[in-house]
Amino acid sequence: MQYGSEPSSCVCSVVDARTPLVAIIVMKILDIPRSGSYQGLTSSRNRFGQYVRTRATPVNPSSSFQSAVRNRLSTNAVTWKTITAIQKEGWASLGDNIQRTDSLGQYYTLTGFQAYCLVNNNRLTAGDAVLADAPAYDIPDSMTGITPTATAAALSIAYTPTPVGAGERVFISTSPQRGAGRSYEGDIRLLSVTAAAAASPANVFSAYQARFGTPIVGNKIFIGLQRYSNGFLSPMLLTSVIVA
Repeated sequence: MQYGSEPSSCVCSVVDARTPLVAIIVMKILDIPRSGSYQGLTSSRNRFGQYVRTRATPVNPSSSFQSAVRNRLSTNAVTWKTITAIQKEGWASLGDNIQRTDSLGQYYTLTGFQAYCLVNNNRLTAGDAVLADAPAYDIPDSMTGITPTATAAALSIAYTPTPVGAGERVFISTSPQRGAGRSYEGDIRLLSVTAAAAASPANVFSAYQARFGTPIVGNKIFIGLQRYSNGFLSPMLLTSVIVA
């Protein structure tokens, strides 16, 4: 199989010698930057470079967490249609100030609708009302420290500053349990949101247990905290803890 230039690595495995050949191919290549799927192949990149893999069908668990996100998106898609043209221009102006990076490392700004959904999805997650008028672009300062404690019966996250400011909340995201030797995690999911002006520590054991199961001694949990204010989130401060 050839795609672009010659592969630098190719890993194939046969599921069972008695069954038809089933190959799993992960191929690193020298090629133009690309991202997405075509027929049975998906192009992507990681810190080691561009690669091509066999296309996989996404899983759709329809969990309560997934449904909540979809409901928020649906709500904002409907309410966007009810605001005035002048209000939409305000959101378009806000979107011009919000810069993001795509999967190929290229910068882009948001449309008015994307900015509206970004702010109001965050507000609904925090328990705040939807805004019709675009707010001033004001990203909160990042959290300055995280000190987690994890056992098979407790998961507590101390943080600074504490308490956060009036009207501010802390968005707490965690990973599923991983092996202790893992140093990088790409699956950080929102677990809980603190009350406004909440003081440290946050006790999230019950929420974590319901989402990912009881922590197992020796496993590693990755934790990310973001400061929330008026629809905007700070950059995520990340750490990890090994269950003791």
